[in-house]
Formats: sequence, C-alpha cells, structure tokens
Amino acid sequence: MPQEIAAGLSASGLRFAIVLSRFNSFITDQLLAGALDCLTRHGAKDSQITVVRVPGSFEIPLTASTLARRKRHDAIIALGAVIKGATSHDELIAAEATKGLTQVMIETGIPVAHGILTPSSLEQAIERAGTKMGNKGWDAALGAIEMANLMKELRS
Repeated sequence: MPQEIAAGLSASGLRFAIVLSRFNSFITDQLLAGALDCLTRHGAKDSQITVVRVPGSFEIPLTASTLARRKRHDAIIALGAVIKGATSHDELIAAEATKGLTQVMIETGIPVAHGILTPSSLEQAIERAGTKMGNKGWDAALGAIEMANLMKELRS
C-alpha cells in the first residue's frame, strides 16, 4: 500500500493573511465574513489573522507577494469579485490576478487560496457570497487551512 500524506483541518496555531479587494465590497465583505467564520470555527484566534484591504483584485497578487516574502503567515487567502461587464476587462483582470497568485505560491512556497470570484452576473456573485452556492470565502479559507497544514507536514 502506498504512503499517503494528508493534512488536517485545524487552524489552531496557524497564521493567516487575508487580502481583500474593496472593489465590489458589497460582495467581498460577505466573502470576508465567510472566511473569518471558517477560520475561527476551525480554531484560529483573531490574533492569528491579518486582513489587508486593497483597491481591487488586480492589486491582490502584489500584496500577497509582499506578505508571503515576510514569512509571517502560514497561508494567504485572496478574496475579490471580478464581475463580467460589457467589455473583456474582467477577463484580463481575473487572468492576471490568477497568474500572479500562482507565481506567489511557486516563488515563496506559501499557500495562497484563490477566492477571487469571476461570475458572469451580479446574481451569480451574490449566490457565491453566501446564498445558494455557499460562501466561496469560507471555501477559500478551508483550502488555506488544509494547505498550510499540508506544507507543514511535507516540510517536517
């Protein structure tokens, strides 16, 4: 039987940074509430969580990179909402933010949970921020907990 490495879902003793876009704050504030709820329900204390607000999703990767390079957090949670508009601007912002977050993880070894919504409509954004589709901020936080634990396990 092969060796299996799996991570737990306890946030106790772990440190998290949440990088939150202010653009579309009526959505992102709900994502933040979901992420904070997840972290605290899994054992994180307020003193272990840092929230950094940025203008929009495009600014999230630079901020995440700066935080990751400081090595003070076990995982970073990126939260934003890039809602489809009349042009392709949303696609460009979402793609570059995603590439940037991937680059941060690869270069620093710090997990970055992708919680930037890319819905086609305002209704879809609302659904993903705490109604029918659940809260994607919660989901991103849960992924951050698991990855932080997994990285600790792999590095030990």
